[in-house]
This record gives sequence, structure tokens and C-alpha cells, in this order.
Amino acid sequence: MAGPKANVDAADDPDDGDDGVRIDMISGARMEGLTTMEKIRLILDGVRDGNIVILEEGLSPDEESRLIEVTMTEISPDDFTGIEIETYPKAEAGDQSFLDKLMGRESTQKLTVIGPANRIETLHKDENLISTLVSRK
Repeated sequence: MAGPKANVDAADDPDDGDDGVRIDMISGARMEGLTTMEKIRLILDGVRDGNIVILEEGLSPDEESRLIEVTMTEISPDDFTGIEIETYPKAEAGDQSFLDKLMGRESTQKLTVIGPANRIETLHKDENLISTLVSRK
């Protein structure tokens, strides 16, 4: 009789009959000590597996640009169709520090949703809501 499997991803388990959508919610603390490329790999590895990735604190504008650049180099019609990314700020611009405003820095205090381009479609976005349709392809 086989015992329980340790650290087995549900998407990798052939006995798993559920074809639901997996959502990876990544805390700011998890992302804090990572380099830009480590963050990008963490995100893209999840999305390439068909998961929706939600970042508690988002990415800096430079990190987001780099994510898009790396994604573009990995697109393959048969394998990986790219990403959809939607972000909205968690706090009003008035909550930024004086130094951030003075230096023109954008706060990374925002929620970011990233998913496979062939599975996620944004239906509506405003300052308080991102409404998304996720297919089970």
C-alpha cells in the first residue's frame, strides 16, 4: 500500500481527477529577499504550469518590464502563449513617502494578478476591482 506523497504538486499528480484552476498567492515576505530574476522565474514557472499567480506586493516598474521581456523570449506557439498581467495599487498615492514622490518612484504596494494568456481574460478593471474570467483549458 502506497503511503502519502510529500511535496507533490496537484498538477503533477496523475491520479488527481480535478481539472480546477490553481492560484498561487505569494506574500511580500516571500518575494522580499529574491533578486529580480529569481522573482521572474518564480512567477513564470507557476504561470507556465497553468497557474494564476497573485503577488501581495507587486513588482517594481523595472521588474515588471523585465518580466515582460523574459516572457517575450519564452513564447512558443505550441508550448507557452505568454502572460496576462493586471495590477492595481493597494494604497492611494497620498500614502507614498515624501522621498518616493520627490524621486518619482512608484510604490510597489499593489496587488498583481498574472496568469497564462490562453487561460485568463480581464473582463473589468477599475481602482477597486479586477474581474477576470479563467478558463480550464
